[in-house]
Amino acid sequence: MKLTDIGTVKELMGENAFQKRFGQNFLIREAIPIRIAEAGAARGILEIGPGIGTLTRELCARAEKVVAVEIDRRLLPILEKTLADFSNVEVVEGDILKTDLSALVAEKFFGASPASPENPFPAGATAIAEGEETFEIAVCANLPYYITSPVLMKLLESKVPFCRITVMIQKEVAARLTAPAGSEAYGALTAAVCYYAAVRKLFDVPAGCFLPRPKVDSAVVQLIPHKTPPVKTDKTLLFTVI
Repeated sequence: MKLTDIGTVKELMGENAFQKRFGQNFLIREAIPIRIAEAGAARGILEIGPGIGTLTRELCARAEKVVAVEIDRRLLPILEKTLADFSNVEVVEGDILKTDLSALVAEKFFGASPASPENPFPAGATAIAEGEETFEIAVCANLPYYITSPVLMKLLESKVPFCRITVMIQKEVAARLTAPAGSEAYGALTAAVCYYAAVRKLFDVPAGCFLPRPKVDSAVVQLIPHKTPPVKTDKTLLFTVI
């Protein structure tokens, strides 16, 4: 099933009514989800907003397990169909901004009880020990523009030891995240995100790569969480200033 084919996308979209407020735009350029998946690959991958499963399928081909969180329940039957070829994926219905990420990752990737109040992940870790091996968890997603900032901050503040976060976002936001200190694009979001992670832009994605076509271009960025903060200061004071 080729989910970047316009005819296939339109056929799938015709089966359900979609809520515009969830900011759904579907990739119709096959090379884009492949590049994102290759850049963000890990043994375990948390995907946010799988849509109809275009990126999800590429992630499943490269990961041991994929957990995809989808807010729109009307997409669930479509995902059952488009992801039927893979046994290493689990779709969870929910709002990522209201999800306990520590509990979700502990339960879905390691079988831990989601009821446990303790954070099961050690501070500064970038992988979870599993016997003599480590199990890396990454985030990979095509983020809706309207929730980009709160989602990124939630991921970074979750204390889950993500090894990398690879996301497609609005091009202008990507420019802000990667702006050097002192430049016009550098701002509060830049400072907040860079406290937690190093950010680099991987590549641009023109608006014509989506259906429906958005009004702005996108870019794929990758965040590598710091093992320790880049500055030693009072965190509460720092973020009050920011």
